[in-house]
Amino acid sequence: MKTILCYGDSLTWGYDPSGPGRHAFQDRWPSALKEALGKGVRVIAEGLNGRTTAFDDFAAGSDRNGARILPTILMSHSPLELVVIMLGTNDMKPFLCGKAIGAKQGMRRLIDIVRGHDYPMGEAAPAILIVSPPPSCETDNPDFSLVFEGALEESAKLARLYDRLAEEAGTGFFDAGSVAHTSPLDGVHLDADNTRAIGAGLAPIVKDMLGL
Repeated sequence: MKTILCYGDSLTWGYDPSGPGRHAFQDRWPSALKEALGKGVRVIAEGLNGRTTAFDDFAAGSDRNGARILPTILMSHSPLELVVIMLGTNDMKPFLCGKAIGAKQGMRRLIDIVRGHDYPMGEAAPAILIVSPPPSCETDNPDFSLVFEGALEESAKLARLYDRLAEEAGTGFFDAGSVAHTSPLDGVHLDADNTRAIGAGLAPIVKDMLGL
């Protein structure tokens, strides 16, 4: 049994922009990935609304700094064969980071954590697949347009920066924007069809990386 950890934010949690609420379990992209991979694979969804790559959000009721929480998550779910990381959307909030280059640096930190972690029982570090989230789109939602002010331009840079980082660091890479588009209801989140599309789109790359 090969185990995959999907580490992300509300896009991994399954936030429904039409709700607000949460997509049904089968409509979340880790579930769609598991369905596409079939037997012999366990997919763990670790999505938290508002999670960043490596930036603090002290206004939140939970620790959203992905770099600080990741070591605990790696320890609790070990052994792992693959870690899929889709983060960066919340880094675009101007009061947290606001720049795509900051998200790239945060993602670099997450790669270093996965590779340098002290895994139990002498387990080897898992392979890593970094995913750039779909870019933000125009929205009439006043709350999200203010919270993500400037995100249209910056989020569009993530795929190029993450692709370059993956090449530099020797990880896998997938551009979720190649198969999914954010909803104009809030400009950030995905409807059920687009959420499932990410899981289906990831499946061939995951199969190749795990030799399935």
